[in-house]
Amino acid sequence: MEQTKTSSTTESPVKMLVDSIVKGIQEKKGQDITVIDLKGIDGAIAQYFVVCQGNTPTQVEAITDSIAETTRIEQQEKPVRVVGLELAQWVAMDYTDVMVHIFVPDMRNYYNIESLWQDAKQTEIPNLD
Repeated sequence: MEQTKTSSTTESPVKMLVDSIVKGIQEKKGQDITVIDLKGIDGAIAQYFVVCQGNTPTQVEAITDSIAETTRIEQQEKPVRVVGLELAQWVAMDYTDVMVHIFVPDMRNYYNIESLWQDAKQTEIPNLD
């Protein structure tokens, strides 16, 4: 099932990167995807945060790999840095303008990143299943 999206001529390169990241998450059945638009927020370290979860460390690692592959193929982008793969409880992928956070459920609930950016526009992407 493919998501419909606007013509790539009207989307910014950063928004197209976000779309590829979401696609990579969905390829491995990542859940509860939230896109946080940080443009215009003072002190933000990126234009977007993408937050999601996998049920197990193995799924978190698979989601991380899928995002890296999808963004490399579709946008010719690689993350500047990936941290957290040792335990795969919380993996952060830094694409400079986009930060991706992939959690197992307990860690996501504990850190509750979305609440830190309540003043930013947040878009929840429906789960595919």
